[in-house]
Amino acid sequence: MIERFVYVWEFRVRPGCEAEFEQHYGPSGTWAQLFALSTGYVETLLLKDNEHPGRYLTVDRWADEAAYQAFRSAHSRQYEQLDRQCAKLTTHEALIGLFSERRE
Repeated sequence: MIERFVYVWEFRVRPGCEAEFEQHYGPSGTWAQLFALSTGYVETLLLKDNEHPGRYLTVDRWADEAAYQAFRSAHSRQYEQLDRQCAKLTTHEALIGLFSERRE
């Protein structure tokens, strides 16, 4: 059995910034490219809320929490820089939670 580390973020995107947000936060976006520097990164999902315009969830999957923590340690400068760059695209950002995903 495999147990992956997963975290989920909620974003409210500024009107007119949706396309740029999706370019950064999508499955092959800027964030995913940064995460892919780690062999422990699995994938990113971008979910767009159908009932609340401008609301998105991101789901980032890692081999395990240790892989994620190693990535953050090794790439903290790039992570913080990209986070500052993308802050202008949103009005709200909140961590929904940290999860374990069990797979057979």
